Amino acid sequence: MDSAPSGEQFEIASGDQRATIVEVGGGIRTYTHGGRPVLHPYDRDAMCDGAHGTPLVPWPNRLEDGRYTFDGTEQQVALTEPDKRNAIHGFLQWRPWHAVEHEDDRVVMATRLHPRQGYPFALDVQVEYGLAASGLTVRTSATNVGDRTCPYGCGQHPYLSPGSALVDDCVLELPARTRILTDVERQLPIGTEPVDDTPFDFRSGRPVGELEVDFAFTDLSRDDEGLAWVRLTGTDGRRAELWVDETYPIIEIFTADTLAPERRRRGLGAEPMSCPPNAFRTGELVRNLRPGESVTASWGARLT
Repeated sequence: MDSAPSGEQFEIASGDQRATIVEVGGGIRTYTHGGRPVLHPYDRDAMCDGAHGTPLVPWPNRLEDGRYTFDGTEQQVALTEPDKRNAIHGFLQWRPWHAVEHEDDRVVMATRLHPRQGYPFALDVQVEYGLAASGLTVRTSATNVGDRTCPYGCGQHPYLSPGSALVDDCVLELPARTRILTDVERQLPIGTEPVDDTPFDFRSGRPVGELEVDFAFTDLSRDDEGLAWVRLTGTDGRRAELWVDETYPIIEIFTADTLAPERRRRGLGAEPMSCPPNAFRTGELVRNLRPGESVTASWGARLT
């Protein structure tokens, strides 16, 4: 049994790339290229903070009052953000996962989400982490192993690394035309606005500076392969980049202002999301998975 708070550590490598995947939460704790962090890590002897690297299943972001209605039945889940009266980031952050496959350059982590209060459904979830010359690829798959249709969304919570600097000193490029607005008290969505002529227009790249950001962005521009890219250029001239495929129409950007003082603004949350905040409540972009049905979403990262 590993004594680290994040449980057993699963190392993968390719060339001069290294990554560490953990048992608790099934997330990615470290990812470096040539010794330079691509994703901001947390220490082996520390508990995961700010959901660093964690898969977000069966919904990402916040759920108002932890309450939603599905198939005519009202459901209530535990409030995991009690000060704001929200449930946040699903159920799997603190669960043990296990490696069903582990090779030199890849590992597949798996867990089963059994029926529980507020979510009387069963899901098998797998997250595959692989390293190659092109960087890190992460594929999240979920299969409804129950006997009834279930609501489903997913995301993940990596932080792009600015290197040895703060995110303040970096240039951020984000190809999003729309910001999802949230209220101040509970950070629940209250509408949208175009980013044009606002401090949140990062489409052409601009310094982060002292701007505090904790918003989801959508209407993403994509390349010829259907990928949308977030790029964070550090003072060392290196660029930590994150891509999402078309199953992720939303990216949350978080400047980590609410973490412990020594951890604030040392990584930029760039969170792929398959559905917006409060989606179980509104139904927006929630996937209704039929019994036996599976769905897969992919994102990745690299250093250039």
